[in-house]
Amino acid sequence: MQKSNNKFKENINLDILKRLNYIYDKIISKEKTLEYSKKINRLINHYKKFEVKTKKKEAWSESTILLITYADSISKGISGKSLNNFGIFYNKYLKKFIESIHFLPFFPSSGDGGFSVKNHFEVDETYGTWEDIKELSKNANIMTDLVLNHASSKGQWFKNFLKEKRPGKNYFYIVDKNYDCSKVVRPRDHNLLSEIKFSNEKKFLWCTFSHDQIDLNFKNPEVLLEFIKLILTLASYGIKIFRLDAVAFIWKKTGTTCLNLPQTHEIIKLLRDIVDQLEQNIIIVTETNLPKQENLSYFGKNDEAHWVYNFPLPPLIINTFLFEDSSALTKWSMKMPPAQIGNAYLNFIASHDGIGMRPAEGVLNDKEIKKMLLRLKKNGSQFSMRKLSNGEEKVYEANISLFDALKYTDNDEKGRFDLKRFIAAHCIILAIEGVPAFYFNSLFATKNDKKAFDTSGIKRNLNRYKWDYSSLVNLINKKDSIECMSYESFKNIISIRKAQPAFHPNATQFTLNLGGNIFSVWRQSRDRKQSIFALTNVSLKTVKLNTNKINLIDDEQWFDLLSSNKIIDGKFIKLNPYQTAWITNFRV
Repeated sequence: MQKSNNKFKENINLDILKRLNYIYDKIISKEKTLEYSKKINRLINHYKKFEVKTKKKEAWSESTILLITYADSISKGISGKSLNNFGIFYNKYLKKFIESIHFLPFFPSSGDGGFSVKNHFEVDETYGTWEDIKELSKNANIMTDLVLNHASSKGQWFKNFLKEKRPGKNYFYIVDKNYDCSKVVRPRDHNLLSEIKFSNEKKFLWCTFSHDQIDLNFKNPEVLLEFIKLILTLASYGIKIFRLDAVAFIWKKTGTTCLNLPQTHEIIKLLRDIVDQLEQNIIIVTETNLPKQENLSYFGKNDEAHWVYNFPLPPLIINTFLFEDSSALTKWSMKMPPAQIGNAYLNFIASHDGIGMRPAEGVLNDKEIKKMLLRLKKNGSQFSMRKLSNGEEKVYEANISLFDALKYTDNDEKGRFDLKRFIAAHCIILAIEGVPAFYFNSLFATKNDKKAFDTSGIKRNLNRYKWDYSSLVNLINKKDSIECMSYESFKNIISIRKAQPAFHPNATQFTLNLGGNIFSVWRQSRDRKQSIFALTNVSLKTVKLNTNKINLIDDEQWFDLLSSNKIIDGKFIKLNPYQTAWITNFRV
Protein backbone atom coordinates (compact mmCIF):
# COMPACT_ATOMS: atom_id res chain seq x y z
CA MET A 1 0.00 0.00 0.00
CA GLN A 2 2.82 2.36 0.88
CA LYS A 3 4.51 1.66 -2.46
CA SER A 4 1.30 2.56 -4.30
CA ASN A 5 1.06 5.87 -2.43
CA ASN A 6 4.65 6.78 -3.35
CA LYS A 7 3.94 6.05 -6.99
CA PHE A 8 0.84 8.23 -6.77
CA LYS A 9 2.88 11.13 -5.34
CA GLU A 10 5.47 10.84 -8.09
CA ASN A 11 2.86 11.74 -10.68
CA ILE A 12 1.65 14.89 -8.92
CA ASN A 13 3.27 18.28 -8.47
CA LEU A 14 1.25 20.01 -5.77
CA ASP A 15 2.13 23.52 -6.99
CA ILE A 16 0.93 22.71 -10.50
CA LEU A 17 -2.22 21.06 -9.13
CA LYS A 18 -2.97 24.13 -7.02
CA ARG A 19 -2.62 26.40 -10.05
CA LEU A 20 -4.87 24.22 -12.16
CA ASN A 21 -7.52 24.04 -9.44
CA TYR A 22 -7.59 27.83 -9.33
CA ILE A 23 -7.71 28.31 -13.11
CA TYR A 24 -10.32 25.66 -13.85
CA ASP A 25 -12.49 25.94 -10.76
CA LYS A 26 -16.11 25.18 -11.76
CA ILE A 27 -15.02 24.61 -15.38
CA ILE A 28 -13.80 21.02 -15.12
CA SER A 29 -14.06 18.43 -12.33
CA LYS A 30 -11.42 17.92 -9.64
CA GLU A 31 -10.75 14.49 -11.15
CA LYS A 32 -10.07 16.03 -14.57
CA THR A 33 -7.85 18.67 -12.98
CA LEU A 34 -5.82 15.97 -11.26
CA GLU A 35 -5.50 14.15 -14.59
CA TYR A 36 -4.16 17.29 -16.28
CA SER A 37 -1.64 17.88 -13.48
CA LYS A 38 -0.30 14.35 -14.09
CA LYS A 39 -0.08 14.98 -17.84
CA ILE A 40 1.94 18.15 -17.25
CA ASN A 41 4.24 16.37 -14.82
CA ARG A 42 4.85 13.59 -17.37
CA LEU A 43 5.72 16.18 -20.02
CA ILE A 44 8.25 17.81 -17.70
CA ASN A 45 9.82 14.48 -16.74
CA HIS A 46 10.04 13.40 -20.38
CA TYR A 47 11.83 16.64 -21.28
CA LYS A 48 14.23 16.32 -18.33
CA LYS A 49 15.35 12.87 -19.53
CA PHE A 50 16.95 14.52 -22.57
CA GLU A 51 17.88 17.87 -21.04
CA VAL A 52 21.57 18.67 -21.11
CA LYS A 53 22.54 19.22 -17.50
CA THR A 54 24.72 22.26 -16.95
CA LYS A 55 25.72 24.18 -13.88
CA LYS A 56 23.24 27.01 -13.44
CA LYS A 57 24.78 30.45 -13.58
CA GLU A 58 23.30 33.91 -13.24
CA ALA A 59 20.59 34.26 -15.90
CA TRP A 60 21.52 37.85 -16.84
CA SER A 61 24.27 40.36 -16.19
CA GLU A 62 25.67 43.69 -17.39
CA SER A 63 26.74 41.92 -20.59
CA THR A 64 23.15 40.92 -21.45
CA ILE A 65 22.14 42.90 -24.53
CA LEU A 66 19.07 41.84 -26.52
CA LEU A 67 18.61 42.26 -30.26
CA ILE A 68 15.03 42.34 -31.63
CA THR A 69 14.80 41.06 -35.19
CA TYR A 70 12.70 39.26 -37.74
CA ALA A 71 13.97 35.96 -39.11
CA ASP A 72 14.02 37.68 -42.50
CA SER A 73 15.39 41.09 -41.49
CA ILE A 74 18.11 40.10 -43.96
CA SER A 75 15.77 38.70 -46.57
CA LYS A 76 18.22 38.32 -49.44
CA GLY A 77 21.76 37.21 -49.04
CA ILE A 78 24.62 34.86 -49.60
CA SER A 79 22.65 31.72 -48.71
CA GLY A 80 19.22 30.41 -49.62
CA LYS A 81 17.48 30.88 -46.25
CA SER A 82 17.10 34.06 -44.22
CA LEU A 83 17.94 32.48 -40.83
CA ASN A 84 21.23 31.32 -42.31
CA ASN A 85 21.83 34.80 -43.79
CA PHE A 86 21.22 36.29 -40.37
CA GLY A 87 23.50 33.79 -38.66
CA ILE A 88 26.38 34.63 -41.01
CA PHE A 89 25.82 38.37 -40.50
CA TYR A 90 25.49 37.98 -36.72
CA ASN A 91 28.69 35.99 -36.35
CA LYS A 92 30.68 38.50 -38.38
CA TYR A 93 29.21 41.85 -37.30
CA LEU A 94 27.21 41.51 -34.05
CA LYS A 95 28.40 38.56 -31.98
CA LYS A 96 31.16 40.46 -30.16
CA PHE A 97 28.78 42.95 -28.55
CA ILE A 98 25.30 41.35 -28.61
CA GLU A 99 24.73 37.93 -27.04
CA SER A 100 20.93 37.53 -26.99
CA ILE A 101 18.58 37.54 -30.01
CA HIS A 102 14.82 37.91 -29.99
CA PHE A 103 13.59 36.35 -33.21
CA LEU A 104 10.06 37.52 -33.88
CA PRO A 105 7.72 34.68 -34.97
CA PHE A 106 9.42 32.43 -37.49
CA PHE A 107 6.50 29.98 -37.65
CA PRO A 108 4.26 29.51 -40.72
CA SER A 109 1.89 32.48 -40.66
CA SER A 110 -0.92 34.12 -42.61
CA GLY A 111 -0.10 37.71 -41.68
CA ASP A 112 0.58 40.42 -39.07
CA GLY A 113 4.33 40.13 -39.42
CA GLY A 114 4.26 36.49 -38.31
CA PHE A 115 1.87 36.91 -35.37
CA SER A 116 -0.99 35.16 -37.15
CA VAL A 117 0.51 31.72 -36.55
CA LYS A 118 -0.69 28.72 -38.55
CA ASN A 119 1.50 26.12 -36.85
CA HIS A 120 3.37 26.83 -33.62
CA PHE A 121 5.53 23.71 -33.89
CA GLU A 122 7.15 24.37 -37.30
CA VAL A 123 9.66 26.82 -38.75
CA ASP A 124 8.46 28.56 -41.91
CA GLU A 125 10.46 26.82 -44.64
CA THR A 126 11.21 30.16 -46.34
CA TYR A 127 13.24 31.11 -43.23
CA GLY A 128 14.98 27.80 -42.57
CA THR A 129 14.73 24.85 -40.19
CA TRP A 130 14.97 23.94 -36.52
CA GLU A 131 18.59 23.01 -37.22
CA ASP A 132 19.24 26.68 -38.08
CA ILE A 133 17.72 27.71 -34.74
CA LYS A 134 19.80 25.13 -32.89
CA GLU A 135 22.94 26.34 -34.65
CA LEU A 136 22.23 29.96 -33.73
CA SER A 137 21.59 28.94 -30.11
CA LYS A 138 25.21 27.75 -29.85
CA ASN A 139 26.43 31.35 -30.12
CA ALA A 140 23.55 33.33 -28.63
CA ASN A 141 20.69 33.13 -26.18
CA ILE A 142 17.61 32.84 -28.37
CA MET A 143 14.28 34.41 -27.44
CA THR A 144 11.06 33.55 -29.24
CA ASP A 145 7.39 34.44 -29.06
CA LEU A 146 4.69 32.30 -27.58
CA VAL A 147 1.70 33.72 -29.44
CA LEU A 148 -0.70 32.63 -26.73
CA ASN A 149 -3.75 34.74 -27.35
CA HIS A 150 -4.71 33.71 -30.87
CA ALA A 151 -3.99 31.56 -33.90
CA SER A 152 -4.54 31.92 -37.63
CA SER A 153 -7.91 31.32 -39.25
CA LYS A 154 -5.93 29.50 -41.97
CA GLY A 155 -4.13 27.12 -39.61
CA GLN A 156 -4.84 23.46 -38.97
CA TRP A 157 -6.13 24.09 -35.45
CA PHE A 158 -8.89 26.33 -36.79
CA LYS A 159 -9.72 24.00 -39.68
CA ASN A 160 -10.10 21.17 -37.16
CA PHE A 161 -12.10 23.41 -34.85
CA LEU A 162 -14.70 23.96 -37.55
CA LYS A 163 -14.93 20.18 -38.10
CA GLU A 164 -14.86 19.50 -34.32
CA LYS A 165 -11.77 17.33 -34.81
CA ARG A 166 -8.64 17.07 -32.63
CA PRO A 167 -6.31 18.87 -32.25
CA GLY A 168 -8.43 21.98 -32.52
CA LYS A 169 -11.80 20.94 -31.14
CA ASN A 170 -12.99 23.64 -28.73
CA TYR A 171 -9.64 25.46 -29.14
CA PHE A 172 -11.15 28.84 -30.12
CA TYR A 173 -13.25 31.26 -28.12
CA ILE A 174 -16.84 31.62 -29.24
CA VAL A 175 -19.72 33.47 -27.55
CA ASP A 176 -23.41 33.96 -28.20
CA LYS A 177 -25.40 37.19 -28.57
CA ASN A 178 -26.04 37.37 -24.79
CA TYR A 179 -22.35 37.71 -23.89
CA ASP A 180 -21.71 41.11 -22.27
CA CYS A 181 -18.78 42.75 -24.12
CA SER A 182 -19.64 46.31 -23.04
CA LYS A 183 -16.58 46.73 -20.77
CA VAL A 184 -14.00 44.98 -22.97
CA VAL A 185 -10.79 47.01 -23.38
CA ARG A 186 -9.87 47.12 -27.06
CA PRO A 187 -6.40 47.49 -28.60
CA ARG A 188 -7.82 47.83 -32.13
CA ASP A 189 -10.73 49.52 -33.92
CA HIS A 190 -12.22 46.59 -35.91
CA ASN A 191 -15.35 44.69 -34.79
CA LEU A 192 -14.41 42.47 -31.86
CA LEU A 193 -16.72 39.61 -32.86
CA SER A 194 -16.91 37.76 -36.16
CA GLU A 195 -20.17 35.96 -36.91
CA ILE A 196 -20.01 32.24 -37.62
CA LYS A 197 -22.46 29.39 -38.06
CA PHE A 198 -21.32 26.68 -35.68
CA SER A 199 -23.20 23.42 -34.91
CA ASN A 200 -26.15 24.89 -36.83
CA GLU A 201 -26.28 27.87 -34.49
CA LYS A 202 -25.33 31.51 -34.92
CA LYS A 203 -22.21 32.14 -32.84
CA PHE A 204 -19.46 34.75 -32.68
CA LEU A 205 -15.69 34.25 -32.82
CA TRP A 206 -13.64 36.48 -30.51
CA CYS A 207 -11.00 38.42 -32.49
CA THR A 208 -8.94 40.77 -30.31
CA PHE A 209 -6.41 41.75 -32.99
CA SER A 210 -7.91 40.90 -36.40
CA HIS A 211 -10.45 38.60 -38.00
CA ASP A 212 -7.58 36.43 -39.21
CA GLN A 213 -6.35 36.03 -35.61
CA ILE A 214 -8.97 34.05 -33.69
CA ASP A 215 -8.62 34.10 -29.91
CA LEU A 216 -7.80 30.77 -28.29
CA ASN A 217 -10.01 29.26 -25.60
CA PHE A 218 -7.90 28.79 -22.48
CA LYS A 219 -10.99 27.56 -20.64
CA ASN A 220 -10.22 24.33 -22.46
CA PRO A 221 -7.18 22.85 -20.62
CA GLU A 222 -6.03 21.20 -23.85
CA VAL A 223 -5.07 24.66 -25.15
CA LEU A 224 -2.87 25.29 -22.12
CA LEU A 225 -1.36 21.83 -22.54
CA GLU A 226 -0.43 22.65 -26.15
CA PHE A 227 1.59 25.66 -25.03
CA ILE A 228 3.32 23.74 -22.25
CA LYS A 229 4.35 21.17 -24.88
CA LEU A 230 5.50 24.03 -27.07
CA ILE A 231 7.71 25.58 -24.36
CA LEU A 232 9.40 22.25 -23.70
CA THR A 233 9.78 21.53 -27.43
CA LEU A 234 11.32 24.92 -28.14
CA ALA A 235 13.61 24.60 -25.11
CA SER A 236 14.89 21.33 -26.62
CA TYR A 237 15.95 23.36 -29.69
CA GLY A 238 18.04 25.67 -27.50
CA ILE A 239 15.56 28.51 -26.93
CA LYS A 240 16.03 30.08 -23.49
CA ILE A 241 13.77 33.15 -23.42
CA PHE A 242 10.02 33.11 -24.02
CA ARG A 243 8.04 36.25 -24.77
CA LEU A 244 4.36 35.78 -23.90
CA ASP A 245 2.76 37.82 -26.66
CA ALA A 246 -0.44 39.74 -25.82
CA VAL A 247 -0.77 37.62 -22.68
CA ALA A 248 -2.97 40.13 -20.84
CA PHE A 249 -5.91 39.25 -23.12
CA ILE A 250 -5.93 35.45 -22.87
CA TRP A 251 -8.77 34.97 -20.34
CA LYS A 252 -12.30 36.23 -20.92
CA LYS A 253 -15.25 36.69 -18.56
CA THR A 254 -18.59 38.21 -19.46
CA GLY A 255 -19.22 41.70 -18.11
CA THR A 256 -15.51 42.43 -17.45
CA THR A 257 -12.70 44.24 -19.29
CA CYS A 258 -11.33 40.78 -20.29
CA LEU A 259 -7.91 42.20 -19.48
CA ASN A 260 -5.47 41.21 -16.69
CA LEU A 261 -7.94 38.77 -15.15
CA PRO A 262 -6.79 36.63 -12.17
CA GLN A 263 -6.76 33.44 -14.25
CA THR A 264 -4.32 35.10 -16.68
CA HIS A 265 -1.88 35.77 -13.85
CA GLU A 266 -2.32 32.22 -12.57
CA ILE A 267 -1.51 30.75 -15.99
CA ILE A 268 1.73 32.76 -16.05
CA LYS A 269 2.55 31.52 -12.54
CA LEU A 270 1.98 27.97 -13.74
CA LEU A 271 4.36 28.44 -16.68
CA ARG A 272 6.91 29.96 -14.30
CA ASP A 273 6.59 26.94 -11.97
CA ILE A 274 7.26 24.66 -14.93
CA VAL A 275 10.37 26.42 -16.30
CA ASP A 276 11.81 26.82 -12.80
CA GLN A 277 11.97 23.01 -12.60
CA LEU A 278 14.27 22.79 -15.60
CA GLU A 279 18.06 22.77 -15.46
CA GLN A 280 18.44 25.63 -17.91
CA ASN A 281 17.98 29.28 -16.99
CA ILE A 282 14.75 29.74 -18.93
CA ILE A 283 13.34 33.26 -18.78
CA ILE A 284 9.67 34.22 -19.04
CA VAL A 285 8.92 37.71 -20.46
CA THR A 286 5.43 39.21 -20.50
CA GLU A 287 4.42 41.55 -23.32
CA THR A 288 1.75 43.78 -21.79
CA ASN A 289 1.49 47.15 -23.52
CA LEU A 290 -0.44 48.76 -20.67
CA PRO A 291 -0.27 51.63 -18.18
CA LYS A 292 2.41 51.37 -15.49
CA GLN A 293 0.69 49.58 -12.59
CA GLU A 294 -1.01 47.02 -14.80
CA ASN A 295 2.30 46.29 -16.54
CA LEU A 296 4.26 45.95 -13.29
CA SER A 297 1.63 43.57 -11.89
CA TYR A 298 3.09 40.88 -14.17
CA PHE A 299 6.13 40.54 -11.92
CA GLY A 300 3.67 39.12 -9.37
CA LYS A 301 5.53 38.36 -6.16
CA ASN A 302 8.57 37.26 -8.12
CA ASP A 303 6.47 34.29 -9.26
CA GLU A 304 5.30 35.43 -12.71
CA ALA A 305 7.48 37.05 -15.37
CA HIS A 306 11.23 37.22 -14.93
CA TRP A 307 11.26 40.32 -17.17
CA VAL A 308 8.59 42.85 -18.02
CA TYR A 309 8.85 45.37 -20.84
CA ASN A 310 9.36 48.96 -19.77
CA PHE A 311 6.65 50.19 -22.13
CA PRO A 312 6.59 53.85 -21.02
CA LEU A 313 10.19 54.32 -22.21
CA PRO A 314 9.55 54.75 -25.96
CA PRO A 315 7.00 57.60 -25.71
CA LEU A 316 8.82 59.20 -22.76
CA ILE A 317 12.29 59.18 -24.30
CA ILE A 318 10.99 60.30 -27.68
CA ASN A 319 9.07 63.14 -26.03
CA THR A 320 12.21 64.07 -24.07
CA PHE A 321 14.34 64.51 -27.19
CA LEU A 322 11.69 66.06 -29.42
CA PHE A 323 11.13 68.88 -26.94
CA GLU A 324 14.54 68.95 -25.18
CA ASP A 325 13.03 68.46 -21.76
CA SER A 326 13.78 65.49 -19.48
CA SER A 327 11.36 66.54 -16.72
CA ALA A 328 8.67 63.94 -17.39
CA LEU A 329 11.24 61.15 -17.88
CA THR A 330 13.07 62.13 -14.68
CA LYS A 331 9.85 62.28 -12.67
CA TRP A 332 8.74 58.89 -13.97
CA SER A 333 12.17 57.31 -13.34
CA MET A 334 12.23 58.57 -9.74
CA LYS A 335 8.96 56.76 -9.05
CA MET A 336 9.87 53.43 -10.66
CA PRO A 337 10.35 50.70 -8.03
CA PRO A 338 13.58 48.71 -8.34
CA ALA A 339 13.06 45.21 -9.66
CA GLN A 340 13.58 42.45 -7.11
CA ILE A 341 16.49 40.06 -7.50
CA GLY A 342 15.15 37.44 -9.90
CA ASN A 343 13.28 40.08 -11.90
CA ALA A 344 14.42 42.71 -14.38
CA TYR A 345 13.01 45.41 -16.60
CA LEU A 346 13.41 45.02 -20.35
CA ASN A 347 14.26 48.47 -21.70
CA PHE A 348 13.69 49.44 -25.31
CA ILE A 349 12.80 52.44 -27.47
CA ALA A 350 12.05 50.73 -30.77
CA SER A 351 10.67 47.37 -31.78
CA HIS A 352 8.83 45.77 -34.71
CA ASP A 353 5.66 47.54 -33.55
CA GLY A 354 4.90 51.23 -33.41
CA ILE A 355 5.44 53.61 -30.51
CA GLY A 356 2.74 52.61 -28.02
CA MET A 357 0.72 55.48 -26.59
CA ARG A 358 -1.23 53.71 -23.83
CA PRO A 359 1.81 53.54 -21.50
CA ALA A 360 2.13 57.33 -21.79
CA GLU A 361 -1.28 57.76 -20.15
CA GLY A 362 -0.89 59.22 -16.68
CA VAL A 363 2.78 59.99 -17.35
CA LEU A 364 2.32 62.62 -20.05
CA ASN A 365 -0.81 64.76 -19.98
CA ASP A 366 -3.22 64.97 -22.93
CA LYS A 367 -1.72 68.24 -24.14
CA GLU A 368 1.82 66.79 -24.14
CA ILE A 369 0.70 63.64 -25.97
CA LYS A 370 -1.18 65.70 -28.58
CA LYS A 371 1.89 67.89 -29.10
CA MET A 372 4.13 64.83 -29.54
CA LEU A 373 1.74 63.18 -32.01
CA LEU A 374 1.64 66.38 -34.07
CA ARG A 375 5.45 66.47 -34.24
CA LEU A 376 5.59 62.77 -35.14
CA LYS A 377 3.09 63.35 -37.93
CA LYS A 378 5.37 66.07 -39.34
CA ASN A 379 8.23 63.55 -39.16
CA GLY A 380 6.32 61.04 -41.31
CA SER A 381 4.28 58.98 -38.85
CA GLN A 382 1.05 57.13 -39.52
CA PHE A 383 -1.21 56.24 -36.59
CA SER A 384 -3.05 53.07 -35.55
CA MET A 385 -6.21 53.56 -33.54
CA ARG A 386 -8.03 51.75 -30.78
CA LYS A 387 -11.72 51.92 -29.96
CA LEU A 388 -12.90 53.15 -26.56
CA SER A 389 -15.99 51.78 -24.79
CA ASN A 390 -17.95 54.91 -25.79
CA GLY A 391 -17.23 54.25 -29.47
CA GLU A 392 -14.59 56.97 -29.81
CA GLU A 393 -11.18 56.26 -31.33
CA LYS A 394 -7.83 57.09 -29.77
CA VAL A 395 -4.25 56.69 -31.02
CA TYR A 396 -2.95 53.28 -29.94
CA GLU A 397 0.49 53.62 -31.51
CA ALA A 398 2.52 55.86 -33.80
CA ASN A 399 3.86 53.95 -36.80
CA ILE A 400 7.28 55.32 -37.73
CA SER A 401 10.91 54.22 -37.62
CA LEU A 402 12.69 55.50 -34.54
CA PHE A 403 15.28 57.35 -36.59
CA ASP A 404 12.58 59.27 -38.44
CA ALA A 405 10.71 59.87 -35.19
CA LEU A 406 13.76 61.72 -33.82
CA LYS A 407 15.09 63.18 -37.06
CA TYR A 408 13.46 66.61 -36.83
CA THR A 409 12.44 68.71 -33.84
CA ASP A 410 10.85 72.13 -33.49
CA ASN A 411 14.35 73.53 -32.83
CA ASP A 412 16.14 71.40 -35.42
CA GLU A 413 13.88 71.51 -38.47
CA LYS A 414 16.76 70.54 -40.79
CA GLY A 415 17.81 67.52 -38.72
CA ARG A 416 21.43 68.61 -38.32
CA PHE A 417 21.72 66.69 -35.04
CA ASP A 418 19.60 63.68 -36.06
CA LEU A 419 22.21 60.97 -35.49
CA LYS A 420 23.56 62.50 -32.27
CA ARG A 421 20.00 62.73 -30.91
CA PHE A 422 19.29 59.15 -31.98
CA ILE A 423 22.42 57.72 -30.31
CA ALA A 424 21.85 59.77 -27.14
CA ALA A 425 18.35 58.32 -26.79
CA HIS A 426 19.82 54.81 -26.78
CA CYS A 427 22.50 55.80 -24.27
CA ILE A 428 19.70 56.26 -21.76
CA ILE A 429 18.41 52.69 -22.08
CA LEU A 430 21.99 51.45 -21.80
CA ALA A 431 22.46 53.30 -18.51
CA ILE A 432 19.23 52.73 -16.58
CA GLU A 433 18.29 49.71 -14.49
CA GLY A 434 17.28 46.73 -16.62
CA VAL A 435 18.24 44.75 -19.73
CA PRO A 436 18.64 46.95 -22.84
CA ALA A 437 17.08 45.81 -26.12
CA PHE A 438 17.86 47.13 -29.60
CA TYR A 439 15.73 46.75 -32.71
CA PHE A 440 17.82 45.42 -35.61
CA ASN A 441 16.94 48.32 -37.91
CA SER A 442 17.85 50.84 -35.23
CA LEU A 443 21.47 49.67 -35.28
CA PHE A 444 21.70 51.17 -38.78
CA ALA A 445 19.52 54.29 -38.30
CA THR A 446 16.99 52.86 -40.74
CA LYS A 447 14.38 55.25 -42.12
CA ASN A 448 10.70 54.67 -42.87
CA ASP A 449 10.05 51.98 -45.48
CA LYS A 450 7.57 54.06 -47.47
CA LYS A 451 7.57 51.62 -50.37
CA ALA A 452 6.44 48.71 -48.17
CA PHE A 453 3.69 50.85 -46.65
CA ASP A 454 2.49 52.16 -50.01
CA THR A 455 2.44 48.64 -51.44
CA SER A 456 0.73 46.91 -48.51
CA GLY A 457 -1.24 49.68 -46.82
CA ILE A 458 -0.04 48.19 -43.51
CA LYS A 459 1.13 51.03 -41.27
CA ARG A 460 3.52 48.91 -39.19
CA ASN A 461 5.46 48.06 -42.36
CA LEU A 462 6.93 51.57 -42.23
CA ASN A 463 9.17 50.22 -39.47
CA ARG A 464 9.88 46.73 -40.85
CA TYR A 465 12.47 47.27 -43.56
CA LYS A 466 14.05 44.08 -44.97
CA TRP A 467 17.73 44.25 -45.92
CA ASP A 468 19.71 42.70 -48.73
CA TYR A 469 22.85 41.18 -47.18
CA SER A 470 25.30 42.72 -49.64
CA SER A 471 23.66 46.16 -49.53
CA LEU A 472 23.81 46.28 -45.75
CA VAL A 473 27.41 45.10 -45.60
CA ASN A 474 28.42 47.68 -48.21
CA LEU A 475 26.76 50.47 -46.24
CA ILE A 476 28.32 49.58 -42.89
CA ASN A 477 31.72 49.40 -44.58
CA LYS A 478 31.24 52.83 -46.14
CA LYS A 479 32.75 55.18 -43.57
CA ASP A 480 30.66 58.24 -44.43
CA SER A 481 27.28 56.47 -44.57
CA ILE A 482 24.81 57.06 -41.75
CA GLU A 483 24.40 53.29 -41.46
CA CYS A 484 28.12 52.89 -40.79
CA MET A 485 28.29 55.79 -38.33
CA SER A 486 25.28 54.44 -36.42
CA TYR A 487 26.57 50.85 -36.35
CA GLU A 488 30.07 51.88 -35.24
CA SER A 489 28.67 54.14 -32.51
CA PHE A 490 26.50 51.39 -31.10
CA LYS A 491 29.27 48.80 -31.31
CA ASN A 492 31.61 51.07 -29.35
CA ILE A 493 29.12 52.21 -26.68
CA ILE A 494 27.62 48.77 -26.09
CA SER A 495 31.08 47.19 -25.84
CA ILE A 496 32.03 49.69 -23.12
CA ARG A 497 28.73 49.24 -21.30
CA LYS A 498 28.97 45.43 -21.19
CA ALA A 499 32.11 45.58 -19.06
CA GLN A 500 30.72 47.75 -16.26
CA PRO A 501 29.42 46.00 -13.11
CA ALA A 502 27.49 49.16 -12.17
CA PHE A 503 25.31 48.57 -15.24
CA HIS A 504 24.15 45.15 -14.07
CA PRO A 505 20.34 45.08 -14.59
CA ASN A 506 19.83 44.81 -10.82
CA ALA A 507 22.56 47.21 -9.69
CA THR A 508 21.48 50.11 -7.48
CA GLN A 509 19.97 53.13 -9.24
CA PHE A 510 19.12 56.65 -8.11
CA THR A 511 17.65 59.15 -10.54
CA LEU A 512 19.16 62.65 -10.26
CA ASN A 513 17.25 65.85 -10.97
CA LEU A 514 19.75 68.08 -12.74
CA GLY A 515 17.29 70.24 -14.69
CA GLY A 516 15.33 69.75 -17.88
CA ASN A 517 18.36 69.67 -20.22
CA ILE A 518 19.98 66.62 -18.58
CA PHE A 519 18.75 63.14 -17.80
CA SER A 520 20.95 61.44 -15.22
CA VAL A 521 21.13 58.34 -13.06
CA TRP A 522 23.68 57.17 -10.52
CA ARG A 523 24.37 53.43 -10.71
CA GLN A 524 26.38 51.43 -8.20
CA SER A 525 27.61 47.86 -8.62
CA ARG A 526 26.24 45.25 -6.26
CA ASP A 527 29.63 44.91 -4.55
CA ARG A 528 29.70 48.76 -4.20
CA LYS A 529 33.13 49.00 -5.83
CA GLN A 530 32.01 50.88 -8.93
CA SER A 531 29.85 53.96 -9.28
CA ILE A 532 28.78 55.47 -12.59
CA PHE A 533 27.11 58.83 -13.05
CA ALA A 534 25.37 58.56 -16.43
CA LEU A 535 24.63 62.04 -17.80
CA THR A 536 22.87 62.72 -21.11
CA ASN A 537 22.35 66.19 -22.54
CA VAL A 538 18.92 65.96 -24.20
CA SER A 539 19.13 69.40 -25.82
CA LEU A 540 20.77 71.46 -28.56
CA LYS A 541 22.45 73.60 -25.91
CA THR A 542 25.94 73.15 -24.54
CA VAL A 543 25.51 72.50 -20.82
CA LYS A 544 28.00 73.16 -18.03
CA LEU A 545 27.33 71.07 -14.94
CA ASN A 546 28.87 71.83 -11.56
CA THR A 547 30.48 68.62 -10.27
CA ASN A 548 29.17 69.42 -6.77
CA LYS A 549 25.72 68.39 -8.01
CA ILE A 550 26.72 64.77 -8.55
CA ASN A 551 28.77 64.11 -5.40
CA LEU A 552 32.07 63.03 -6.91
CA ILE A 553 33.96 61.80 -3.85
CA ASP A 554 37.18 63.81 -3.42
CA ASP A 555 39.53 60.97 -2.56
CA GLU A 556 38.76 59.02 -5.72
CA GLN A 557 39.83 59.57 -9.34
CA TRP A 558 36.92 59.96 -11.78
CA PHE A 559 36.92 59.18 -15.51
CA ASP A 560 34.51 59.52 -18.42
CA LEU A 561 34.23 56.10 -20.03
CA LEU A 562 32.85 57.56 -23.26
CA SER A 563 35.62 60.14 -23.77
CA SER A 564 38.65 57.86 -23.88
CA ASN A 565 38.69 57.69 -20.07
CA LYS A 566 39.13 61.44 -19.81
CA ILE A 567 39.94 62.44 -16.22
CA ILE A 568 37.36 64.64 -14.51
CA ASP A 569 39.42 67.13 -12.51
CA GLY A 570 37.61 70.48 -12.71
CA LYS A 571 34.59 72.06 -11.08
CA PHE A 572 32.50 71.78 -14.23
CA ILE A 573 31.62 69.07 -16.72
CA LYS A 574 30.88 70.33 -20.21
CA LEU A 575 28.29 68.43 -22.22
CA ASN A 576 27.92 69.29 -25.90
CA PRO A 577 24.53 68.95 -27.63
CA TYR A 578 23.24 65.39 -27.15
CA GLN A 579 26.47 64.24 -25.52
CA THR A 580 26.49 61.43 -22.95
CA ALA A 581 29.13 61.04 -20.22
CA TRP A 582 29.56 57.93 -18.07
CA ILE A 583 31.65 59.15 -15.15
CA THR A 584 33.13 56.38 -13.01
CA ASN A 585 35.60 55.84 -10.19
CA PHE A 586 36.53 52.36 -11.37
CA ARG A 587 37.75 51.45 -14.85
CA VAL A 588 37.29 47.86 -15.96
